[in-house]
Amino acid sequence: MNANTFGHLFQVSTFGESHGRALGALVQGCPAGIPFDQALLERNLQRRRPGQSAVTTARSEEDRPEIFSGVFEGRTLGTPIAMAVFNKDADSTSYTKENLKTRPGHATDLWQEKFGHSDPRGSGRASGRETLSRVLGGSVAEMFLNTVCPELKVFGFVSQVGPWQWEPERILEIAAALNEGRLNAYDFQTRIPDAEQDQEISRRLIKAKEEGDSFGGTIEMFITNVPPYLGQPVFRKMKSELTAAMMSVGATQSVEFGFAHQERTKPGSSFHQNSEVYAGLRGGITTGERLHLRVGFKPPATLATMARQGRHDPCILPRALPVLEAMVHLVLADQVLWRRLDR
Repeated sequence: MNANTFGHLFQVSTFGESHGRALGALVQGCPAGIPFDQALLERNLQRRRPGQSAVTTARSEEDRPEIFSGVFEGRTLGTPIAMAVFNKDADSTSYTKENLKTRPGHATDLWQEKFGHSDPRGSGRASGRETLSRVLGGSVAEMFLNTVCPELKVFGFVSQVGPWQWEPERILEIAAALNEGRLNAYDFQTRIPDAEQDQEISRRLIKAKEEGDSFGGTIEMFITNVPPYLGQPVFRKMKSELTAAMMSVGATQSVEFGFAHQERTKPGSSFHQNSEVYAGLRGGITTGERLHLRVGFKPPATLATMARQGRHDPCILPRALPVLEAMVHLVLADQVLWRRLDR
């Protein structure tokens, strides 16, 4: 199993299983001299941490990172940065062979059949806990970008849970408020930045948890003050790199740039009147305008008795948001380094 590294010039290799001793990341390609922001790293991990609210799994982990190499006196050395988080609250009692058969749509059985020998506890590396390592690596990418592109901003929020969803106009209003600092999606446990909707969807998710059901939905991702000319024009297009990054996260089902599903039905004479329909990209290269992605997630596969008795998320979106932000930062860091080779 070799495919555990993401990136080309700025790389992160992840390791660890859900109920193993630890999960971690090895970051390579980060230049020397970048200020290492421990507070940023810990904040991002806390945003993804299990057990943080009534709408997430009851598994409670502190997720405190330990740095083993690559940092000295508060700055990166340009050498590999090794980090890990040790598991403290794993409970493998519900992961019997019989219970695992009742999880339609999950990959645990495929891992067992593909490799012949894998760790079924908490689903091993097929678990959503694997994304902790992505947040470790993405946080270092964010530190690098904060240094070389200080105006760049990556943020997102939940716009759909099950049948409930916002219309495009409302999505753009919320995005503007978040970009200007008038709202923060992380002030809301569902990551829906609206007090009334947050409370209503929280009630629905708690009920789903009690009934052994689950919901999917959509996360909106925005990137503002994007440096222009990121993305290679043939095989490393920004749109293909971002799509691959988003789709590599467990439970993702779709990626859309802007409101492409609606806009592409228009005739060209109407479509090309507003540059916003390009979602900040032309020819796979950033224009410097705002980037907008819409990432769709399926409902979690743990249902019925196993969901009621075990420790599972009835909706992965609240904890997936910091993971998508981490993956976006990894792509951007890689592309910023690629751009240095263009001329």
